[in-house]
Amino acid sequence: MNGQPLPHPLEGTVTAVQANFYQVQLQAELGQLLCTRRTRLKKIGQRVMVGDRVIVEEPDFQDRRGAIAQVLPRQTELDRPPVANADQLLLVFALAEPALDPWQLSRFLIKAESTGLPLLLGLNKQDLLSTAARQAWGDRLRQWGYAAVFFSVQQDQGIDHLEAQLKDKITVVAGPSGVGKSSLINRLIPEASLRVGEVSGKLQRGRHTTRHVELFPLPQGGLLADSPGFNQPDWSIFPQDLPRCFPEIRAFLRDNHCQFKDCLHLQEPHCAVGRDWERYEIYKKCLEEAIAYKEAQQQQGDSETQLKIKITAAGKKTHEPKLATKKYRRTSRREQQQNLKDLYEKQSVDELCGDED
Repeated sequence: MNGQPLPHPLEGTVTAVQANFYQVQLQAELGQLLCTRRTRLKKIGQRVMVGDRVIVEEPDFQDRRGAIAQVLPRQTELDRPPVANADQLLLVFALAEPALDPWQLSRFLIKAESTGLPLLLGLNKQDLLSTAARQAWGDRLRQWGYAAVFFSVQQDQGIDHLEAQLKDKITVVAGPSGVGKSSLINRLIPEASLRVGEVSGKLQRGRHTTRHVELFPLPQGGLLADSPGFNQPDWSIFPQDLPRCFPEIRAFLRDNHCQFKDCLHLQEPHCAVGRDWERYEIYKKCLEEAIAYKEAQQQQGDSETQLKIKITAAGKKTHEPKLATKKYRRTSRREQQQNLKDLYEKQSVDELCGDED
């Protein structure tokens, strides 16, 4: 452009995915292109996700079109929301309206911890609580292992501190509906213009306002991904992985070790994890759910082994029970000789007995 040669190869970041089209952000001076995916990528099953670093071929800057020819190796990958190369996860909750619930907050924290991404906890609507109440929540969360960022989108308080921690990073925003995620993104990126949902007075929950994942460029550098709103995170954590999702347990195990490697930290002999911490009862309840999830997965696996896939005339897949079949194998030569020997000896004994009669 402007007579200057284009960089080769031409790299960009996928900022949005809709159907079979991909919005790709190139270098700042090159803008964005609406791209398709090369057929060879589809043939090899290469998925293109929001956040992917890609190689673009045949750019048409007049029509703002191009084609994704290659997906570069990912540093991180999330399934829900589907985002690649995220650097951190910003979990947003409200201190009031709706009131901050330790159980709901813990469930979101556990799911966030299970991603393996660095976690940033942001608490909105600080203006609705007294200074003493905010300080109490701050002390409480530090005992949990989190240094929360307090802010208020409505009063424009604490936003600068939050922006500093988002600079030059790809950040995924998550949290329940009605806590101000969309309002926060509109404040950080005015051109995003996300729809803002009012909190339901009857249910004290927000309406879902986000329908798909999209990356928005931050003015100070970096990208922000708003994930589709949901009231509760899905539960897909196994019992052996749950302790790693609690900073309190990680702190216990930093200098001490349990006697048994498969210890679940429920009063087992010589367990290094104590019981004198606030979220211990929450951990026990979550562990029950994790065990139930594991058992359900095992039962599902057992049932699937009893089924076979059949393709109908219409091309649809159906499952049918497998028929019990008896497996036959060829008798070995050694076994054949042994059988002949036994038969010969039996005949000799029979003949001998017949002579005596």
